[in-house]
Amino acid sequence: MENQEQKPQPTQAEIEAAHNQWTRETLDRANKHLAEKGILPKTILDKESRYLVPMCAIWKIKSQQGKTYWVVSGNLPTDHVEVTAASNARDALRYFSFQWQMKAEEIMSTGAREKAQVDFANLLVNRAQGLYELYNNEKLWASEPA
Repeated sequence: MENQEQKPQPTQAEIEAAHNQWTRETLDRANKHLAEKGILPKTILDKESRYLVPMCAIWKIKSQQGKTYWVVSGNLPTDHVEVTAASNARDALRYFSFQWQMKAEEIMSTGAREKAQVDFANLLVNRAQGLYELYNNEKLWASEPA
């Protein structure tokens, strides 16, 4: 019988450090995405943002230009929409889910033949389904105001 070493369980401090690092990296991706679109972030509306570690974060970010956006980032494509598209983080997840399904359908309906396009469309469908499952999970939103 082989001697198998058991990995020690992470401490609460290590878990919190990993969580904080993931949150910083996810926010960096969200800010970079906005900057690439010509939107300069000013303020993160933390109370309305949600962090579903390690899957995704939904950031509510006010820009220097005065508009406010929902930005999704994490283990999925980073995307944004003006805050008028959804009243809260949960509805923003549903919005991105539907948008990504439509975007994937559009890619495939135009006769996408390049592997990268097909792979991206499949990724969008997969992540859209995941977002909808998060949206639909009542336990995640139990503490949300109605």
